[in-house]
Amino acid sequence: MPRPRKNGLDYFPLDVDFLDDPKIKILKARYGRDGIVFYIYLLCEIYKQGYYLQIDEDFEYIISDDLKIDQNKAKQVLNFLLSRSLFDNTLFQSDKVLTSAGIQKRFQLAVKERARKNPIEVGRYWLLKKEETEPFIKCTHFSDLSEIKDSYSRKNDCNSTEKSLKKSKVKNIDNILGFSPELEQAFQMYILVRSNNYGDMIPEQIQALREDLIQLSDSEVERIAIVKKATAGGWKSFYKTSGKEKQSRTKKAAVKDNNNFKRRQYDMDDLENRLLGR
Repeated sequence: MPRPRKNGLDYFPLDVDFLDDPKIKILKARYGRDGIVFYIYLLCEIYKQGYYLQIDEDFEYIISDDLKIDQNKAKQVLNFLLSRSLFDNTLFQSDKVLTSAGIQKRFQLAVKERARKNPIEVGRYWLLKKEETEPFIKCTHFSDLSEIKDSYSRKNDCNSTEKSLKKSKVKNIDNILGFSPELEQAFQMYILVRSNNYGDMIPEQIQALREDLIQLSDSEVERIAIVKKATAGGWKSFYKTSGKEKQSRTKKAAVKDNNNFKRRQYDMDDLENRLLGR
């Protein structure tokens, strides 16, 4: 019977100049040895699991008891680590996940030998870009981007063929709705971001979003602007970006922020380049 596949590490590298890092120096100056031990404790917990750790509301009690430090101090140290980018704050706010690009780079090095024989699959919490990811790390997120790009290319090829032949009785639904290549590209990028934030959608939901967009404006330029605004804001639906509707959404967003909820932010240039394979 084969051994169960191991996801975590038995050990992880710690640089000899670890304590010379300015962020670590400030951590020690503010919280003393407790701050250093707290950070190393979290690294151990993360690498036990693999390359990230998802926590819940009870985690602060557990770590406070394990390290024999005050719970309020534990919360302060964690907030400091997030504010200084020792952990990715955006991912923590959206999913309560502790990880960072540096942690994932070290994880790659640590699993290099075993992953060459059995590639390791990673998913939505992988922060490294495709060019930073080793060949033995298989990221499902990259596959999703490739599928979207291939699908978009096939749609463009299909649209070009229909225009040139003009005899086909079967019309592409995007053409019926009046989606130009530029609008379709923006729409696909929005679908990718929305799926990451709220989960996958069925085709009927995607079609309903297309129809909603068409009804919001007759202007191609405005439709593209609406889609890009929704993508950048991580919105669940499309809205016109003017008047009372915009003011209402701003107030709702402020309420969410006051409840310590933060939507994941995206680098739009990076998303576009990855979508188009540049």
